Amino acid sequence: MSFSVGIVGLPNVGKSTLFKSLTKKSVEIAPRPFTTIHPNIGMVSVPDQRLEKVAEVIKPEKVTPTVIEFVDIAGLVKGAHQGEGLGNQFLAQIRNCDAILEVVRLFSDPGVENVLGEINPEKEIEIVRIELLMKDLETLEGAIAKLEKRGDKKDLKKIAALKKLKEAVSRGKIISELALDQEENFEIKEYQFLTAKPILNILNTNGKSRASDFGFKYLEINLKEEGDVAELSEEEKKELGLVSKMEKLIVACYDALDLVTFFTVAGGKEVRAWTLKRGARAPEAGGVVHTDFQKKFIKAEAIDWKQLVEAGSWTRAKEKGLVKTAGKDYVVQDGEVIEFKI
Repeated sequence: MSFSVGIVGLPNVGKSTLFKSLTKKSVEIAPRPFTTIHPNIGMVSVPDQRLEKVAEVIKPEKVTPTVIEFVDIAGLVKGAHQGEGLGNQFLAQIRNCDAILEVVRLFSDPGVENVLGEINPEKEIEIVRIELLMKDLETLEGAIAKLEKRGDKKDLKKIAALKKLKEAVSRGKIISELALDQEENFEIKEYQFLTAKPILNILNTNGKSRASDFGFKYLEINLKEEGDVAELSEEEKKELGLVSKMEKLIVACYDALDLVTFFTVAGGKEVRAWTLKRGARAPEAGGVVHTDFQKKFIKAEAIDWKQLVEAGSWTRAKEKGLVKTAGKDYVVQDGEVIEFKI
């Protein structure tokens, strides 16, 4: 199971530069709008020292980190929900992502076209917000009309949930900020509303322009500098004392998606990290590893990674009574090492 993060923003704000720094993939970067027409997609390993510590104890033949998918999406412009620029294509690509990473311009460079005509991060954020809201409103109106026309009593709860959302979105409220109960979340899940997705903001600075106290949360990164750092070897970075902010950003995306990591040791052959939604139960975790582990789930054995490292081996951990039995209702905790029994 992999989760995806869509890199979005106005044209020429540094989206493709960020994508290249994250994925180490070669992509076309140009100072003009709509260089990225088709989305660039790359898988990025999630840095995790816990995986390395577990591997030191197990001494496997192979160590495999978990990954997140990043998607570099075409630049958005005002009126995207009406098809302006590459609007419809842009919004459809966001719908397929689990989270949004919005890049906002905080640098001045006469060689890179600024479609906004000014350095105004809050205005950029507002343009994207409005476009996402308008597309969600369009989706809501269409869904409600379709369900009401069908006239099935089974749809009444879904219609009620959608009307609640429509009223809020019409007032400029994004769906992720609404207090929805479990049933309402279930009813709306199939629509993959754009403003229901978690959003992280990156202020792309040139090291001269400094961020101030904007009305939104953000990470401030010099993406041009990050692009240069990405071209260097680990040895060169160490010599020059350069530290990339990409690891911090990857972890921030992971947290925004509300994910946990668990580990498997495959009988000592491979130590591997896996991604799971927070609150998921043991059979679901088994299904991430192998479909049979969920279908034929009987029980699992679990231990916190620190306890395993301190014990020195799985065998010694069991002898000390540190390994617990996890049944079908067991909620997997972040950082656990799990062995599935079928």
